[in-house]
Amino acid sequence: MSSTTFSGPVTSTNGFIGTLTGNVTGNVAGSGSITHATTSAINATATATAAEVATGYITSTSASATAITLPTGTLLGAALGAAKGTIFDLYVDNTAGASTVTMVVAVNGILSSAAADTAGSFGDLTIAAGATGLARFTLMFSSATAYVFTRTA
Repeated sequence: MSSTTFSGPVTSTNGFIGTLTGNVTGNVAGSGSITHATTSAINATATATAAEVATGYITSTSASATAITLPTGTLLGAALGAAKGTIFDLYVDNTAGASTVTMVVAVNGILSSAAADTAGSFGDLTIAAGATGLARFTLMFSSATAYVFTRTA
């Protein structure tokens, strides 16, 4: 079996078959699964670095309530090589945490209008601790330095 490394957008007209492994950056649509070879742990209230967010998978095991502020649109756009139309999925895993994690949008980040939805919906920025403590957020870039942030699962 061969290995292929991609840099930049990947498009498939028939979907992906099998498992993607390695450093997967960005959003891959189709069938199959994504394995994040690199993850970032943020276990206390902090501003995430662009490199931490670029892994696409953040874990938290904190016993205390934790707020994770996203990096500025400029820093995150540079780390992802973003341009207008770039879409990036970020997963937050709080299944091993003992308290909630709340996501906070920074400068040049716009909270989606879906955030006006009721708690527990796609606009919710709070991730529960324990078995249900998984969330997916989508960042959609309107330019290389600005994004809209939405909870999508």
